[in-house]
Amino acid sequence: MCQNHNASPLTIQSTVASVPTQRPLRVGLLGLGTVGGGTYRVLRRNAQLIADRAGRRIEISMVAVRDMERVVAVVDDDVMLTDDPFQVVQHPDLDVIVESIGGTTIARELVLLSIAAGKHVVTANKALLALHGTEIFSAARAQGVMVAYEGAVAVSIPIIKALREGLTANRINWVAGIINGTTNFILSEMKSNGLDFDTALQEAQRKGYAEQDPAFDVDGIDAAHKLALLASNAFGIPLQFGCVHVEGIRAVEQRDVEFAKRLGFAIKLLGIAQRTADGISLRVQPALIPSDNLLAHVQGSMNAVMVHSDAAGLTMYYGAGAGAEQTASAVIADLVDVSRFMDIAHQHRVPYLAFQESAMAPQAMIASADVCSSYYLRIDLRSGAQGLPELDQLLCNAGVQLVQKELLAHQDTPDAPTVLLLTAPGPQDKIDELIAAIELQAGVVGAVKLMRVEYLN
Repeated sequence: MCQNHNASPLTIQSTVASVPTQRPLRVGLLGLGTVGGGTYRVLRRNAQLIADRAGRRIEISMVAVRDMERVVAVVDDDVMLTDDPFQVVQHPDLDVIVESIGGTTIARELVLLSIAAGKHVVTANKALLALHGTEIFSAARAQGVMVAYEGAVAVSIPIIKALREGLTANRINWVAGIINGTTNFILSEMKSNGLDFDTALQEAQRKGYAEQDPAFDVDGIDAAHKLALLASNAFGIPLQFGCVHVEGIRAVEQRDVEFAKRLGFAIKLLGIAQRTADGISLRVQPALIPSDNLLAHVQGSMNAVMVHSDAAGLTMYYGAGAGAEQTASAVIADLVDVSRFMDIAHQHRVPYLAFQESAMAPQAMIASADVCSSYYLRIDLRSGAQGLPELDQLLCNAGVQLVQKELLAHQDTPDAPTVLLLTAPGPQDKIDELIAAIELQAGVVGAVKLMRVEYLN
């Protein structure tokens, strides 16, 4: 440390003004299950830390649960309990409602009633917003209240905040990511442990990653809800869940995972929102991505999202895609935002979908079949076949160019080879024409397996 012994001593007077204590933010919590319970625990555990950041305490004042006897020992004595969620949304002393019931029926009604009562809303319900977000945001705008939903997409990853605030200077070209933890766990098990789909699904259910009815996840619907929200925030388009092309992973076979690995790829269920000269493409699909791409290394139930924009370039966001306290982290971040901005005029807050309402506009939507990409084709041949001699002529006729061709024997059927093709980028109608011609060949067994190849560069 340097000292100047000749300098005169200075008297330093503090200029820090005392910060007036604000009244607590009073929260009504609908549901005390996975999301609601996690939110309550983290708020209680980190109460002072959160208050230091928010500028006031955030307190759960009232909770609606189905079975009050089950939770009476869990919540503090000063928290009001009810089994009627409508009492919570109508209570005059609450500032914000956290909706953690789920679904799109009663949750929609409760959210709209909360907004009508002038209360801010925080939710992690991606299905509710994907299907009814336009109505909900319109009602909130009319009432001048906030609707925050960071936990609705890739829970622990602040991807909504990144799109709405961190990348606000950028023209976003595409968003692509692994946004469903259940399917990523299943595909990871198929790759790492050689499990077939059904066995990997059972393991996901045993570990609690998949529901007993897994359709919402494995058929791609959950990812499509999230993609609709990401696309609106990225491109300034209205929520258009109905325009998302949706494919799940039920048809992904273990041997496709094995073959993709041999070719230098991994299979992932991707949600992709892409801007092109012709319009916007929204698709959820299993796809091959190069093994050296960062998304190929996202294992288990983790999520990751890549964003390509003109100024920032390529950025990536990684974290847990599920979990009680992981979701609570996002929910509480939204509550802190409400605390900070609730007294600010509505027009000066961050817009619900990143763009000002006057700037939101529909754009042309491109069907998945009209998106040019590379493709993976698996062609199963009859026992004893040495290859597919007609292939070169069929490729020429369809106008499809190859990047790679492999003739492989699967361990389960060593005498019945498989032809693997990786095509150059091209329109899907040409690929469909090629497949139709291949399936007519005498040496081919069954349908040709087709998946897109996404290089994400």
